[in-house]
Amino acid sequence: MKRMIIFCMLFFCSSMVLTAASPKTVKYKQVLQKIRQLETMVKDKDAELLHTPENPVEGCLYTAVTCFKKGIQKLQPVSSQDNTKFTKAIRVVSKFTYRDPGEQCESTCESYEKKTPKEFLKGFANLMQ
Repeated sequence: MKRMIIFCMLFFCSSMVLTAASPKTVKYKQVLQKIRQLETMVKDKDAELLHTPENPVEGCLYTAVTCFKKGIQKLQPVSSQDNTKFTKAIRVVSKFTYRDPGEQCESTCESYEKKTPKEFLKGFANLMQ
């Protein structure tokens, strides 16, 4: 009977370890959640248009993420009441890192079309998914 209980405990623990999300996946989900949060707080009217990478090729993902991280710094909140939540969300998204694969990308941030802040954030959310 003891062996059966030990076997069940071992099986249960090992299945829990296998189903746990990787830290990388958790980080992506957290950043995606903050991007969606920013979409509701960002100033869209009379705001600076931002270079928005769309459908970057595999070798240009690092460049696209870098463009989004630069653009995030230019966003402004709709009202000063949301300023602390807005600042925290900006900080979380800005800390997101994507390792440079070392591949050369011919496109630069300036080569992408400029869009409104909300479209910019939707593009970033699409990239994160």
